[in-house]
Amino acid sequence: MDARWELFPHQADIGVRGYGATQAEAFEQAALALTAVIADPAGVSSVESVRISCEAPDAELLLADWLNRLVYEMATRNMLFGRFEVRMQGDRLDAQAWGEPIDAARHRPAVEVKGATYTELKVREQDGGWLAQCVVDV
Repeated sequence: MDARWELFPHQADIGVRGYGATQAEAFEQAALALTAVIADPAGVSSVESVRISCEAPDAELLLADWLNRLVYEMATRNMLFGRFEVRMQGDRLDAQAWGEPIDAARHRPAVEVKGATYTELKVREQDGGWLAQCVVDV
């Protein structure tokens, strides 16, 4: 399965979906989709890196926690992230996110993501790869 991300409509909010050959790759792609809700991830330079770790009792809760940690880091650091490296072992996720401070004129942020929700939360094997998705509150 080719790594890719997509957005999907959900009433007043937006769904983020990541696909990958591995669960970690699907989580990376879901993170890119999260950035895409705000701005084009291709326009985000890898200037600074941030380490992120989280744990949860299952993969779906881990996805929600991962995306919420990214929302927190973006908000508190006033940054966007455009590249991710996720490593997973059991119930633990360790990641590196690369990005840069938001430049409103260049990034043209569309909305503010408030957080990942449990709505349509899924992490599962599909078509020879992995799917990771949920709806984010904007």
